[in-house]
Amino acid sequence: MEREKMERGKSELRMAIEDLSLPSSGDGEYQEQQGKIRRSSTMDLLCVSNQLLRVLDAIGPTLLVLTQDIEQNVQRLQDLHARDSLKYASLTAMVTKEVVEGTSKKTNSCARAIIWLARSVNFSIHLLEGLVKNSESSLQEMVEEAYKSTLKPFHGWISSAAYKVALCLIPERDIFIQLLMGSCQDPGYFGEDVMVLVSIAQPLLEEINAILVKHQLERLKST
Repeated sequence: MEREKMERGKSELRMAIEDLSLPSSGDGEYQEQQGKIRRSSTMDLLCVSNQLLRVLDAIGPTLLVLTQDIEQNVQRLQDLHARDSLKYASLTAMVTKEVVEGTSKKTNSCARAIIWLARSVNFSIHLLEGLVKNSESSLQEMVEEAYKSTLKPFHGWISSAAYKVALCLIPERDIFIQLLMGSCQDPGYFGEDVMVLVSIAQPLLEEINAILVKHQLERLKST
C-alpha cells in the first residue's frame, strides 16, 4: 500500500530506474565474486522485464503477443529461481545447468526464456532511444525500426505476420510518451530518463550476450 502511494507520483520510467538501482529483493540477491558484492543478474532481468511490460501496456493491446511471451518467460525464470534462490541467483547458473543437461535449446528451457527476454528488453531500449533521437518520427516508425533491428531476425513468419497487424494499431507518439510519463512528470524529462534507463540496462544485456555467446546460443531462433 505504501509503495502504491509513492508510485502515484512517479512515471513508469522513473519507477523502472529506481527498481533497477536498488538491491535486488529476496534471498540470494547478492553474490560474492572476486571479493566484490554483485547484484543478482536473475533478479535484475526479472525486474527489467516486468518494467518492460508496463512500457508495452502503454502502447496498448497491439503488442499482446509480445506481452504474453514476456509473461511466460518471466514465469519460467521465477519458477526455477524459486527452487533455489541462492543457486540460481545468476543467469550464468541457469544457462550452465541446462547446457550440461542438454536442454538449453528446448522450447521450454530457461535459456530460451533468457534469450527472448533479453531481445525484448533490447527492442524496448531501441524503441525508447529512437524516440529520443528522432523527435520528428512517429511511434509506428520507431517501433518498426526497433523491431527490424532486434526481433525480426529471429522471428518466424507467424510472429512477423502478427507484428505487421499490430503495427497498424499503434497509438500516436505524444500519447505514448504521455502515458509513460504520466500526469506527475513533465514530458520534457522523457529523454533524460530514457538515457539513464539505457545506461542501467545496457550492462545487463552485455552480460547476457556474453553468456549466450559462450554457449553458442545467441543466434537461436523462434520455433
